[in-house]
Amino acid sequence: MAEITASLVKDLREKTGAGMMDCKKALTETAGDLEGAVDWLRKKGLAAAAKKAGRTASEGLVGVAVKGNVGAVVEVNAETDFVARNDTFQKFVAGVAELALTHVDIDRLKAAPFPGTGRNVGEEMAHLIATIGENMTLRRMARLHVPHGAVGAYVHNATAPNLGKIGVLVALESTGPADKLAPVGRQLAMHVAAAKPAYLDIAAVPASDLARERDVLKEQAKASGKADAVVEKMVEGRLRKFYEESVLVEQIFVVDGETKVSKVVDAAAKEVGAPVKVAGFERLVLGEGIEKEASDFAAEVAATLKH
Repeated sequence: MAEITASLVKDLREKTGAGMMDCKKALTETAGDLEGAVDWLRKKGLAAAAKKAGRTASEGLVGVAVKGNVGAVVEVNAETDFVARNDTFQKFVAGVAELALTHVDIDRLKAAPFPGTGRNVGEEMAHLIATIGENMTLRRMARLHVPHGAVGAYVHNATAPNLGKIGVLVALESTGPADKLAPVGRQLAMHVAAAKPAYLDIAAVPASDLARERDVLKEQAKASGKADAVVEKMVEGRLRKFYEESVLVEQIFVVDGETKVSKVVDAAAKEVGAPVKVAGFERLVLGEGIEKEASDFAAEVAATLKH
């Protein structure tokens, strides 16, 4: 049996909001399996926030770039928030986002020549590290492309044009005019930034995710003490709620608070005079899933002044 360490209990508490003893018991019951413990707590109704996103702790910028039917989003991390306001760093992130439009993975992106420097992206970042005095990392990139249509983009908490803390792309496939598709794509990107969908449509939900959710919902429904037939109906009803919360086209559009996203897309098709399909979306949140060592503001300022 795996050792139930204080660190493991702490991780589970932060993922679920459950009490320390409940977390310890959940880990004991699941032989130290963190995700299994999350499900155990949910089944017992003890998880306050079982679907909490990864902790956002590192600094830097998310940058987006769009050119017609291609869009790209990148995340470049640094040690402090001061760097995000540095003009040189901002230009670097913007340049990397533009290069990501034509490079399909992060390794090729790092090897791409960075304009006007005689260095590639990786070498230019190393140069910035030496110049600014902070460690940096080109952590993630995502790229969307449609054969016909447009890619909409949105940046939340923007510190400069196309640079901020959350970057979203939404690809719309259509033969309609791009100038009419682009505003729809931007509105849907704003929706994705706020609503945080996990899946594009119901067909995109992996069978393993669906089975896991169904299992949790069934255990919750059984706790009501109702007959099996009633429990099954309860599960199906709660699955619909799961889709409405997690699936993009099933969500309620945050812009008006009443229309389903699929209906918004149907209305857009009428507006542009051609069928419109949401082909994909990407949402990058600065520092998501990275744990940062705690530090006080004064120490951060002092460290920056030394640099």
